[in-house]
Parts: sequence; C-alpha cells; structure tokens
Amino acid sequence: MLLSDVKAEINAQVLTGENDESLGAVDIHNACGSDLMSDVLAFVKDQSLLLTGLVNPQVVRTAEMMDIIAICFVRGKTPPESLIELAKEQGIVLLSTKLPMYTACGRLYRKGLEGRKDAETL
Repeated sequence: MLLSDVKAEINAQVLTGENDESLGAVDIHNACGSDLMSDVLAFVKDQSLLLTGLVNPQVVRTAEMMDIIAICFVRGKTPPESLIELAKEQGIVLLSTKLPMYTACGRLYRKGLEGRKDAETL
C-alpha cells in the first residue's frame, strides 16, 4: 500500500513536510499498532508503518532500528518539534490521525495492509 493511500484512508496529517506526490512513491509492506516498543522490536519487519499513541524519542529510535519508514500517531497526538526534527534526520515520515488506534488499524487492514505474515503462526 502506498503511504499516500494510508494518509487518505485514515485522514492523516503529514508532520514531516512531505507532499502527497512524494508519499505516492513510498510503499508500505505491513503495519503494526502498538504502544509497547518491546512488541515493536519483536514483531515488526522493514518497510512498515507503526501506529502508536506514544510521542517520545524512543518511538523514533525504535523505528530507526527496525527500518520502519513511517510512524502514525493516533488519537490526534502531535509530537514535540524536537521529535519531528529527529524523524526528519532519520528519514522517517510522521503522520497524525484523530482516529483511535483500533479504528485506524482496522481501516488499513480492510484495505489490504496486513501485519507480519508469520505472526499468525506464533
């Protein structure tokens, strides 16, 4: 799924300055919704979208380690400018949606964006 499609499906705002044209070139392979970064470390693969309610530097640092290419803050959360700058430095796209995590994940799943395939056999 293209990141521009993700943005449209969950009515997200881009926080890192990318335009819709550049988002259309970013392909998301899977997604994870979690506020526990330990779960993200255990289950996320690269080219992923992370949906979370946390707005602290550990979120970006975790994304950097796991090659997550985009983070979407749910429930209308907006990170501080320092976090936005850190994400820009790492090349991570930040989005924000007013939707709760469950709804945002459900809409994306319904459109074909799945979680990690092998998680079903764990």
